[in-house]
Amino acid sequence: MFTGIVSEMGEVVAVKPHAANLQRIKIACAIPRSPIADGASISCSGVCMTVVGSGQEDGHAWFAVDAAAETLAVTTVGRWKHGMRINIERSLQVGDELGGHMVSGHIDGLATVIGRENMTEMVRLALRAPAPLARFIAPKGSVALDGVSLTVNAIEDDTFSVLIIPHTMKVTTLGNLLTGEDVNLEIDQITRYAARLMESR
Repeated sequence: MFTGIVSEMGEVVAVKPHAANLQRIKIACAIPRSPIADGASISCSGVCMTVVGSGQEDGHAWFAVDAAAETLAVTTVGRWKHGMRINIERSLQVGDELGGHMVSGHIDGLATVIGRENMTEMVRLALRAPAPLARFIAPKGSVALDGVSLTVNAIEDDTFSVLIIPHTMKVTTLGNLLTGEDVNLEIDQITRYAARLMESR
């Protein structure tokens, strides 16, 4: 589990085929090598991925993850290339501060940026969600975009908007998003389960 509070931006330094239908991705980060254990879960731009190796190179730490065909097909991971920046969050531990909201790292689909408004020190993004997911998004509710916990400002049909504050622009990749780009979307789990319960009545 995660909270959508990004700890740092990592950099993709290698993407290579590995075994059948797998891509091995190497990511440079500031996390010391010793705390990164094989089998650990790390949110990489919202996608929960399992560490399969780590090390130190040229004074910088790195970890590696494997992406299977399903992940490559339904998230932005299949588009990652050398030099891309991604949002990183370590998994939640007992006793950690519960900022943001509960995020599983299981991506529901891709949201597309359809508008960007540059405001004073902030950015307002308008996004289109896949139609089946739009009903789970509500004003003042939570969504995770590329692993970042955000509050929904407004929604109309299958489009919604979020405000990117200065701190979020500084410590995540969201401030650099442009119209036409896709982001990994995870809807709020509580909303999903509430809707499911209503449907079963």
